[in-house]
Amino acid sequence: MVKFESLKTIINNHGRFLVTTHRNPDADAIGSQLAMYHILRKLGKEVLVINHSDTPYNLTFLDQHNVIEKYSPDKHNKVMSEVDVVIFTDLNQISRTGSMAEFLSNLDVPKVCIDHHRKPDNFTQYKYIDIKSIATGEIIYNFIKKTGITELDYNIALQIYSAIVTDSGSFNYDRTSPQTHIIAAELLECGVDPSYVHEQIYQQDRISRLKLLGETLCTLNFHAEGQIAYMTITQEAINKTKATDEDVEGFVNYTLAVKGVKAGFLFYELKDGLKISFRSKGNIPINKLAAEFGGGGHLNAAGARLYDVDYKEYIQKIIQAAVKYL
Repeated sequence: MVKFESLKTIINNHGRFLVTTHRNPDADAIGSQLAMYHILRKLGKEVLVINHSDTPYNLTFLDQHNVIEKYSPDKHNKVMSEVDVVIFTDLNQISRTGSMAEFLSNLDVPKVCIDHHRKPDNFTQYKYIDIKSIATGEIIYNFIKKTGITELDYNIALQIYSAIVTDSGSFNYDRTSPQTHIIAAELLECGVDPSYVHEQIYQQDRISRLKLLGETLCTLNFHAEGQIAYMTITQEAINKTKATDEDVEGFVNYTLAVKGVKAGFLFYELKDGLKISFRSKGNIPINKLAAEFGGGGHLNAAGARLYDVDYKEYIQKIIQAAVKYL
């Protein structure tokens, strides 16, 4: 059980905050940090929201007030040095803040981590981590309810609902619980329209994304008598379709759509290495496999990033290593 009273005290005792999240943010990352933004603003605090990456185009609806800024050292280092507290949401390693990591590591102010991933690095003095929560947004909901720091309103509820609906796979993943639906119901009572959220997140695809998806599905391969499926994305495919990193979001889930598949992988060739997305069904601990290659995550969803490697070599290494987890 996460004890939130110290977080409430930190917020009440300080006036200027920086809220940030991981590079290539998803809806839980954006939603949890903007939920914190709205909480802090309701309390009269000064808040900076700065990220390494641009906000994905299908999540810009969450930032209705255009408060998220993309990090620029010349523009932001001075103002970030003047904050009282840094809050990290939906990440457990400071390296995941990308180009901001070095500056934030050296910033001598209280740092707070709010997250639901396993095995966090020791980069903050204060940790509010619940690996049983389906999303970081759910942790922030619990923070509000348990401390009474503010009331839920539409602005906060929209962020938390978007975080939960995506990190639960639209309420499909194994960790979806009765409590998940109870929370969602209360968020809908605050005025959140589930049809609107679904449309914004899942029905705003760009042509480049659909073309890249077509290219990627054509690479689908199987191993271990059809229990393992994997796909690849090369830089050649990215250039051919004029796609971007954010277009790749969610592609790995197609590997689990095939009957009989228990574990799925997406190998994404980067300019400087390889990004691997890991997925599994049931009790297969795909996060343990990811950890073998320097990554991590949840039981059924994890990731890893490798630098200066031959992606073809690692496809074989990871697929072979995966067999023992089936």
